[in-house]
Amino acid sequence: MPQYLGLVSVIVQDYDEAIAFYVGKLGFSLDEDTFQPAQNKRWVVVSPPGATESKILLAQATNDHQTSRVGNQTGGRVFLFLYTDDFWRDFNTYKSRGVIFVREPKTEKYGTIAVFEDLHGNQWDLVQPAIAVRNPSAA
Repeated sequence: MPQYLGLVSVIVQDYDEAIAFYVGKLGFSLDEDTFQPAQNKRWVVVSPPGATESKILLAQATNDHQTSRVGNQTGGRVFLFLYTDDFWRDFNTYKSRGVIFVREPKTEKYGTIAVFEDLHGNQWDLVQPAIAVRNPSAA
């Protein structure tokens, strides 16, 4: 059986504020927003345009320990890697919507990349992978 990561939890301060960022600024889809009465919380799932398997669960912090992790889930390292088929389209759209880039675009062997912050300061890579060039002598 094939496996894949279906959901990654991102701890947020407020569901609605997080939805506004991910849907309004990044253009993600709101796939689910269901109240869970037994736990007195919401099940909020968003996904990047065109994503079929990987999605994000927006998990509102419910105690001091969780609140201390909001915006710093990886100790200051890049947390998530958002791949795109058109770097400049997405980079310019995000900038125009107020998304903060902490590292400007650059081109590396593996592709074009820039680092932005989500609404709480978690760092993300925006990446357009380089197109693999087939070596004709390898045929």
